[in-house]
Amino acid sequence: MTMDKSKGAASSLLLKDVAYNEIKESILNEKFEPGRFLSERELIELLGMSKTPIKAALTRLETEGFVTVSSKQGIIINDLSVNRIVDIYDLRIALETFNCQQIESRLTPEQEKELEGNLAETADIVSRLDVKNFAQADHDFHLIICECTGNQEIHRVLLNYHDHLQRITRRHLRKDPHRMEKFLEDHWKIYEALKTGKESSAEVMRKHLQESKQALFI
Repeated sequence: MTMDKSKGAASSLLLKDVAYNEIKESILNEKFEPGRFLSERELIELLGMSKTPIKAALTRLETEGFVTVSSKQGIIINDLSVNRIVDIYDLRIALETFNCQQIESRLTPEQEKELEGNLAETADIVSRLDVKNFAQADHDFHLIICECTGNQEIHRVLLNYHDHLQRITRRHLRKDPHRMEKFLEDHWKIYEALKTGKESSAEVMRKHLQESKQALFI
């Protein structure tokens, strides 16, 4: 009896995660566009699940700011305000320029190899103009730099904004996928500055993030 309950709990947890991931992906790729109203019934039919895991997924998504659940209006897909986008990028500039200062000219061979691997993977993605995978590789590049510092608190903050940054990046690049080429060029400049110290990596990073922020509103 106890074993059956345990299996049921594990299955329920899995369904919660599946529902969460599928709804979130539909928000990130804007299949569920900002401002759209959904109902639980619509999600039940779309995902082929019962009400319980979907409600759990919506609670999590509401906590993360992706949706608002209203008893009168149903489920509303939230958008990121201009002010919040600017605030996120300003926070990134402060934290990620600090990261660069901490590791400039101090990369280990293993760290160099990891960053070069990311850049090679990103180049392949850019050649295919693959917006979704580029957004992930782009975020991974910045996280690898953070991991090189060993600062767990900054890493936690950047991870916390992962999904919102994915949403911002995908939306931006869907307008013009060729903008990925400039992002990759910037990443190479950041890496070379970190590796050699011939140019301030913090300033290269600042310029990259500042230009990225400004490009969002073009």
